[in-house]
Amino acid sequence: MFLPATYADGVPYGLFRELRRAAPVWWVEEPPVAGWPGGTGYWAVLRHADVKHVLRSPDVFSSHLGATQVRDPDTPADLDFVRAMMLNQDPPDHSRLRRIVAGAFTPRALVELTDAVAGRVRELVAGVRPEGAADLVRLVADLPVWTLVRVMGVPEQDRQLLVDWANRVIGYQDADYAQSSTADPATLTDLGRAALAHRPTALTAPDGRPVNPRSRPALADMYAYAHGLAQAPGESRGILTRALQAGLTAEEFETMFFLFAVAGNETVRNGLPGALLTLFGHPAQYRQLRERPELTGPAVEELLRFWPPVMNIRRTAAADTELGGRPIRRGDKVVVYHASANRDETVFPEPDRLDLTRTPNDHVSFGYGPHFCVGAQLARVQLRLMVRELLDRLPGLEPDPAAGPPRRLVTNFQNGLKSLPVRWRTTG
Repeated sequence: MFLPATYADGVPYGLFRELRRAAPVWWVEEPPVAGWPGGTGYWAVLRHADVKHVLRSPDVFSSHLGATQVRDPDTPADLDFVRAMMLNQDPPDHSRLRRIVAGAFTPRALVELTDAVAGRVRELVAGVRPEGAADLVRLVADLPVWTLVRVMGVPEQDRQLLVDWANRVIGYQDADYAQSSTADPATLTDLGRAALAHRPTALTAPDGRPVNPRSRPALADMYAYAHGLAQAPGESRGILTRALQAGLTAEEFETMFFLFAVAGNETVRNGLPGALLTLFGHPAQYRQLRERPELTGPAVEELLRFWPPVMNIRRTAAADTELGGRPIRRGDKVVVYHASANRDETVFPEPDRLDLTRTPNDHVSFGYGPHFCVGAQLARVQLRLMVRELLDRLPGLEPDPAAGPPRRLVTNFQNGLKSLPVRWRTTG
């Protein structure tokens, strides 16, 4: 379950099913991979009830002690830095930071964002030819970034920088993404071009190990940009303005920018292509959704269950405890698998069957407990609007076998696609 190659052809749902039936919690080794050193190993939590228990119990299963990635930060300094991020905090510090972020997602703000997103979705889909072919990943990838720059107050000219930063962090295990540099300096603002000068060029540390992509030095260009944007005169800077007015430390401000620029992008960027690929594989359900627009809301929930954008997240035991009959020691890594919990047969009847009318649908694709995704509603809005627009305006949308099969992102963390060739005809 730890090796990225395990996910090269898809999430190993069959393996998860076998392990759930045998025991709810398993010990997993962390061998060295692609130059990265091995780890201490961790407890993998696979059943729905246990996943929810871990996620709602920060006093026992801490986000702060070891942060929330399976792989440990390389140095104590790296750990101290990432601990400043809201994602890696426990209450009450987490609650303080979450209140600041929540200001970007008030009901009024969501209404305004929904109207803006709807317009952008129409523009993106209207821009394609009546008949044609494209990479669906590229077609929809602009939507979450376009939305984020409005929330963050980032100039539109610089939005491709967010794509590169997310690629480098999320795709560091994939050679196609690890060195992502797609932003054209000629199209960037002066601030964007200045930030590029801070981008690290060395991919290995002096001792020969790969550079941790989540470390402060590895993202020096992103943090230079964040501070430059915050200091720029003139228009409001969205969530950044609120963060500065709240008196955050430099580390808290930088990691909040990180959280929006990376995590806010990847959920929708992975979820949208995954939803369409799932529908392509279930023709009857695909046809039903095209014919019944009122199913779009519950359909998106089922598609999120079937294709969770994030496969797992880590906690660290804050005290000796027991989970699923296993003794957990203080300091042990505990990794919950959303992808497994979403197929738990004790919660979801026929869990491997796509049912766009499924209700209730208690998936954990947005997490659970104190760290339930603060941007979940905005992500749902983007997914609902884009899925509906694609089905209504491109009724002949289907995979394009002539262009080759979909290509998956190589990672043990994100459930993503690098490409999804499609073709369409709007003439019926």
